[in-house]
Amino acid sequence: MTQPTPPGQGGQPYGQQPYGQQPYGQQPGAGQPGYGYPQQAQQPYGQQQPQQPYNAFPQQPQPGGFPPPPPAARGNIGLGVAVAFVAALVAAGVYGAIIGATEHEIGWAAVGVGFVVGLVAGKVGGPNPALGAVAGVFSLGAVYLGQLVGAAMVIADKANIDFTEVFFDNFDILQEAWKNEADAMTYVFFAIAAVAAFGSAKRAAQ
Repeated sequence: MTQPTPPGQGGQPYGQQPYGQQPYGQQPGAGQPGYGYPQQAQQPYGQQQPQQPYNAFPQQPQPGGFPPPPPAARGNIGLGVAVAFVAALVAAGVYGAIIGATEHEIGWAAVGVGFVVGLVAGKVGGPNPALGAVAGVFSLGAVYLGQLVGAAMVIADKANIDFTEVFFDNFDILQEAWKNEADAMTYVFFAIAAVAAFGSAKRAAQ
């Protein structure tokens, strides 16, 4: 007579398990979800995760939430010409005062006139080649006007009369006297002032 097989777990015969059930505490085998790695949630097929655009240098928000202002344009030709003209008048007055005090035309003073006019034109007007030419013309006028101022100061001092009487009331006579006294060095001073103005305007605009 055959003896009955002793019952196993769950009332099943020993060594047999119900289909689809794992024993308590047994880990899933190879090929089953979760074997060796934690199971991750999967996206439904056909749907992709939206991607953020790559930006290596994200723009920082400005105070108040407004975008940053555009960079200002460098140089203003019209303003550069106007400021250079004013600088030429001031330099002419200083140059004339030096001539009146020393009673001599000084080369370094003429160079200084051209340098100041060109520097102002280049700094304010920007890198425009025309400003160098304009600064050269203004420096020529400044040297000429400065020499007239200096001559008027010398004449007024020797004749013991007022400067304004010589410069404004007898301007044509003053010009004639300047032509008679002008020599080769006078025109050299014109040339070096123009060259200094053109060069300084170009360097200042860089």
